[in-house]
Amino acid sequence: MIAWATRLTQRVTARGRVGVRTVMTAWGPEGGDAVLYGLAALFAVLTGLLAGLPGYRVWAWLALGPYAAGALVSAYVGRRRTRAGGADRRASEWGPARVWVLLFLLVGATLAPLSAEVALRNDGPASSHVQPEVVVIAQAGERLFHGKDLYATTVRDGHVHAAVRGEPTYESFFPYLPLMAVFGLPNVGKGPVRVTDTRVLFSIVTLVVVGAALVLLRAPKERKMRALQFLTVLPTAALPLATGGDDMPIVAFLLLAMVLAQRRRPGWSGVVLGVVSAMKFTAWPLAGLALFSARDRDGHRAPGRMLLGIVAVAGPVVAPFAASEARAFFDNVILFPLGLSGVASPAASNLPGHVLVTELPWLHTALPVVVAIVGGTLVVRRLWRRPPTTPAEVATLAGWVMLVAIVFAPATRVGYLLYPADFFVWGWMLSASERAAADAAPQTVRLAEGAQVASGIS
Repeated sequence: MIAWATRLTQRVTARGRVGVRTVMTAWGPEGGDAVLYGLAALFAVLTGLLAGLPGYRVWAWLALGPYAAGALVSAYVGRRRTRAGGADRRASEWGPARVWVLLFLLVGATLAPLSAEVALRNDGPASSHVQPEVVVIAQAGERLFHGKDLYATTVRDGHVHAAVRGEPTYESFFPYLPLMAVFGLPNVGKGPVRVTDTRVLFSIVTLVVVGAALVLLRAPKERKMRALQFLTVLPTAALPLATGGDDMPIVAFLLLAMVLAQRRRPGWSGVVLGVVSAMKFTAWPLAGLALFSARDRDGHRAPGRMLLGIVAVAGPVVAPFAASEARAFFDNVILFPLGLSGVASPAASNLPGHVLVTELPWLHTALPVVVAIVGGTLVVRRLWRRPPTTPAEVATLAGWVMLVAIVFAPATRVGYLLYPADFFVWGWMLSASERAAADAAPQTVRLAEGAQVASGIS
């Protein structure tokens, strides 16, 4: 009986894989869209049924219909193309049907749920349809505008000092770097929440920066389309933009920095990395690894130029706060995010690291140290033996580093997994461009040599 069940499971799994592969290859790019949007619809169903946060459930049920419709339309268009004789595959990479479905999902799965969440926040309890980071960043924007300390709250002898009255204790901390407070400045105007909500500015900046990055990117159109989907309409972008949003500008600026590195603009790439590194520590792993891919126009390594750009921007922004409010700065941006401040953080998903420290409290301090030592040793060994030399390799390695760090952190969110997901997509996207450039290099050399020979003959 067990053997029969095993064989049946293997057959079903094999047929499922064949079916998905058939859709994604025989039906062309639209087939791939159908699979992605179908998986997004499934994710929305599970989120709507299982999520504990009201905001997540509202997003899920609003986005479910658009995702299902997008999957069905994409499948129909792809199958129709196949039955019509398999028209030129490249013609459908940015075909009207794909673009219209993408715009439909941008409105239906991303912007409409965002508007609904903001409106519900305005009409009901603020904590029901907004994640704490939105409130925290708005408060930081007000303090920045009025010249007050960003990092006023500290923990001394196990007691929290200078907490904001009337707010949960964890909302008194500002676990970001200073430049993130800029996103809270619209809140200073005291206008309607529909305009001043931090998520609105997060979304605008994300869309603008992603658009600029993809315009500059040298990669096949199909891969650019996939990156655009992950950064705008799939749950990796739609859910965080609607409920919190602070990580989306981070990944958008990081993509722009990698594109500039691909185009061999190490100085400008460093400037962008400096901007994003002055917002949140989650940008630092990729920013550090990006130095290995820094190349100038002639292909020579130029990590100094990139590092100069990073330090020139991030240094003047972060250093004054770190120096003048050293204790509070350390409590806010180091201890609190790692769950080592003694204050419970709302960023506590049931990932292995959080489960371990919950079941074995004595690991609460030891686990981050062990993960840092072991993970750091493995990364250094990898960098010593086979350092990444291209933006694609950097993005892929950063994805693995972020994945391990997120999974084993004592206090983290499942939503942070959007970092490794996006990094892996970028590695896949950038690698195609780099292979094309490598294939073209010998031909360029031969043409140059031929021109030299012709010049000598003449």
